[in-house]
Amino acid sequence: MAQQKLYAGAKLRETRTRLGLTQRAFAEKLGVSLPYLNQMENNNRPVSTGVVLALAQEFGFDVTELSTGDAERLVTDMREALADPVFADGGAPPLADLRLAASNAPALARSFLELHRAYRQTTERLASMDEALDREDSPARPSPWEEVRDFFHYCDNYLDAVDRAAENFARPSGKTQDVTKAAVDLLERNGISVRFGDVAMRKFDRESGILTISARAGRATQTFQILHQVALVTQAKLLDATLDLARFHSDDSREIARIGLANYFAGAALLPYNDFLAAAQETRHDLEILAERFGASIEQVAHRLSTLQRPGAKGIPFFFVRVDQAGTITKRHSATRLQFARYGGACPLWNVHQAFERPGHFLRQRAETPDGVRYLSIARDVSKPGGGFHAPVRRYAIGIGCEVSHAPDLVYADDLDVSKPAAFEPIGISCRICERQDCHQRSVPPLERRLSIDPDERGTLPYRIT
Repeated sequence: MAQQKLYAGAKLRETRTRLGLTQRAFAEKLGVSLPYLNQMENNNRPVSTGVVLALAQEFGFDVTELSTGDAERLVTDMREALADPVFADGGAPPLADLRLAASNAPALARSFLELHRAYRQTTERLASMDEALDREDSPARPSPWEEVRDFFHYCDNYLDAVDRAAENFARPSGKTQDVTKAAVDLLERNGISVRFGDVAMRKFDRESGILTISARAGRATQTFQILHQVALVTQAKLLDATLDLARFHSDDSREIARIGLANYFAGAALLPYNDFLAAAQETRHDLEILAERFGASIEQVAHRLSTLQRPGAKGIPFFFVRVDQAGTITKRHSATRLQFARYGGACPLWNVHQAFERPGHFLRQRAETPDGVRYLSIARDVSKPGGGFHAPVRRYAIGIGCEVSHAPDLVYADDLDVSKPAAFEPIGISCRICERQDCHQRSVPPLERRLSIDPDERGTLPYRIT
């Protein structure tokens, strides 16, 4: 089989710009001519093996960064956007054209997605008559929540500076310490007293300097909330610098992102990168053992596994998702080729929905997406009791998985036969863009295909996909 050529012009330009080098200087360091570099940066030629080696030797570049992960996210998002009925008359562009756009003009692709998102928001607001004209937020811009979600999405859910700062806090001078005690001591040195009382989760009284943490919350949640406050108090400059680079459209987006960054710091301090990566590899990614070892929750461990994308020290590329009982995706990230739908819920054939039926159990699924990629998926409910008889219970389920080629490194693959294609269940991304013709759980027709309706014949669906 011929080796697939690697086109990574956008990544080369990004690397050169980050290093502050001209094309001529960059070409000299890579040992290629200026015209050859120009052709590679414009995807007129593939990146050669010699250039890949020179990137690693000259700049310590993690060559896996040249993969198409970001481009594949853009392709998936554009396919879903182009499945909108507004584009029906023109027909969907070929997949090859979308890949070229994502690779050669990623900024243009993101602008297209922002434009489509603005169109969707405007249409939905007008259709619902929800006082659209009286709102202060402009429909031409994404909602603050969506803007922050996309920020983390396209950062690959890994923020190097924040991650390393959290690791340095958790392991000062490379030595392990009691993170909870260290966090409380640090807050006290900054004039903040930590108390446990009757609050929903966390409450900080700036006037008195008292931070109250829910006494009913689990130990992992309590530690996480304390670390969140540590980030806000001691890492303000780092968080502000990161927010400045993001250039959010509104103050609301910036403040939501600040909370997200503080949460990121808390998770990275609770599960410091190198220690956690080593433990994950040692335990073959056993979520229960990792949760016990680090004093974390199952959800915190699963989410952290999906962020292990540090250049030069990457873990297994995982996807991670959390859904509520209605099937709505409340958290999502994928370091794999599997990308989640931007709108709507997850595929109903995915085992994450079944986790609610068997609380406390890990469900395993061998799944195959329409593009032929096979995954091992693990799902579990992570319901969160309120701590009292009358307190509400928040019910969620999480899913985490990776491509089946990594199955030997997962304890959950033991005794599963991953060699037989028939063992893999067909799943999709979203009914709107899924092309499977015989899915018995399809909720809506695929928008990229025409339908054939025969009043004299009825199969599983009331129509046939042509």
